[in-house]
Amino acid sequence: MIDASGVSVELGGTDVLRDVSFSVRRGEWVSLIGPNGAGKTTALRALCGLVPYRGEIAIDGHDARELGRRALARRTALVPQLPERPPELTVAEYVLLGRTPHLGYFAAEGPADRDAAARAIERLELERFVQRLLGSLSGGELQRAVLARAIAQQAPILLLDEPTSALDLGRQQQALDLVDSLRTDGLTILSAMHDLTLAGQYADRLVLLDEGAVVVDGPPRDVLTRENLAAYYHASVRVVEADGEVYVVPRRSH
Repeated sequence: MIDASGVSVELGGTDVLRDVSFSVRRGEWVSLIGPNGAGKTTALRALCGLVPYRGEIAIDGHDARELGRRALARRTALVPQLPERPPELTVAEYVLLGRTPHLGYFAAEGPADRDAAARAIERLELERFVQRLLGSLSGGELQRAVLARAIAQQAPILLLDEPTSALDLGRQQQALDLVDSLRTDGLTILSAMHDLTLAGQYADRLVLLDEGAVVVDGPPRDVLTRENLAAYYHASVRVVEADGEVYVVPRRSH
């Protein structure tokens, strides 16, 4: 579903991504990890056509450059880390905007669009917020609304940029379990995540970026090693495997 080959991005005279290559198969969950400034968000933005890039990106077998913005939006739904939130919109109106790529120019939403938005609102348990203005929401409530909008878009590829950063522990698990359950319908997921334990639990593969380049690509237990985390995060950690899952636990330096 996603095939990036030799992708490089320069922003403000700085090479943010350098010859990055990776792929994501249909129905797979791949998570981009790496220290701050490694290029995770830029990689997601390149896949959406939001930043210029060198190299090649194929989305569902199509050259991303040859897809129009509307066609690309029908294939990829982005949940940004810092979403725009027009304060005058209600949650219901905002989630319905996820249907925009499916509408013709000047066309109004139909029953199928409103139904898709209603199902997304229900899945994120946002029913009691539908008439609330975005400007009145907490960070966690807003993040759930942004995820609902992306789900309403019904794109086969979901791009998540730090999807749990504003959520409490229970909402983190709820949101990631929901996203994971959508894979039964063939949804393909590429996420950028700081929480390495959550990344390791939910993703099938991890792609570790450092200074804009891919340094490790593989299953969580092969990527989340003390050696890799010391080398690229400069962190002292314990890595624990239990019940087939990997847990990363920070250790005090002294």
